[in-house]
Amino acid sequence: MYQSLTLNDLPARDRFALWRETVASAVAPVPYEIRSDHADEFDATMHVLNLGAVQISAHIQSPIHVRRTAKLIRQSDSEHYHLTLVRRGTTNATQAGRDTTVGPGDLMLHDTWRPFHGTHTGDRRVDGIQVMVPRKLIPLPPDQVGRLCAVRVPGREGVGGLLVQFLNQVTRNAGTYRPADAARLGGVCVDLLTAVLAHRLETEHAVPHDSRKRTLLLRIHAFIERSLGDPELSPGLIAAAHHISLRSLHRLFAEQGTTVSDWIRTRRLEQCRRELASVDHRHLAIHTIAARWGYTHPGNFTRAFHAAYGLTPSAYRRNQEAHSASGQVLSATSSMGEHSSAP
Repeated sequence: MYQSLTLNDLPARDRFALWRETVASAVAPVPYEIRSDHADEFDATMHVLNLGAVQISAHIQSPIHVRRTAKLIRQSDSEHYHLTLVRRGTTNATQAGRDTTVGPGDLMLHDTWRPFHGTHTGDRRVDGIQVMVPRKLIPLPPDQVGRLCAVRVPGREGVGGLLVQFLNQVTRNAGTYRPADAARLGGVCVDLLTAVLAHRLETEHAVPHDSRKRTLLLRIHAFIERSLGDPELSPGLIAAAHHISLRSLHRLFAEQGTTVSDWIRTRRLEQCRRELASVDHRHLAIHTIAARWGYTHPGNFTRAFHAAYGLTPSAYRRNQEAHSASGQVLSATSSMGEHSSAP
């Protein structure tokens, strides 16, 4: 499910060859020609997360050129959409007579059944996330989606911003997921990508109802997360911000086995718990942390925290401080285990 590769410990002369071999074996079976103007001093780190039929990989590497030629297409008829999120550097892409340059924070799509050429450039290192999704999983007409290939797709706002947030989060925590999480995370990725493409094509009505509903719920979750510090956050405010009825909002959360108010309370308490356990926030008073996450009455916060975690906030903080030294040792040991190299 998860593979990681770092080239730092290898001789510089061997790195690029190993990188190409690893990409060919670890990344979805869609071959590309890969070359680099920095092959003699190449450096790279890659994390690959396989989520069922969907693959997400994060790359930090020296600048490269990639090409999918007619010959390679004849050798492999695997039809995928390939999405790139640029995080550092720039990507220039050419497909179907279109040519575009994409910078940090934006997205670019191409398909694997037509010739493609891409150049990832930057100062020494480029940083990006790649997503491979089988064509059959995107419930939109391929001829329409094809109009978005080699086109810049904004990733800083709207549904595009939500997809970028998901990709950054899922790759940041790549080593923590269990096999049972794979299908669910892959489904979320497909739903978000479908919503982004449909929005760009102005054909949201073509997206299946269940997919639209899951995307709406993800947007609502993101809105709540951004608004946890607002004491006025309420189901009515959330419904109005998303142009749905209060009844529809409650139905969405009931289908997830919870309520809007319970979701808000759980997320607020979790953020407070995280800051109470953090060394970086020990200088903050408990009531200050509570207020940062929407609790205006310290007594209400103490009761809610105790009900959720079985300890008062002050007792929880003391408990975390007492175990901080052993916790740091465990954290360092865990981190070492997460960065093992792929075979």
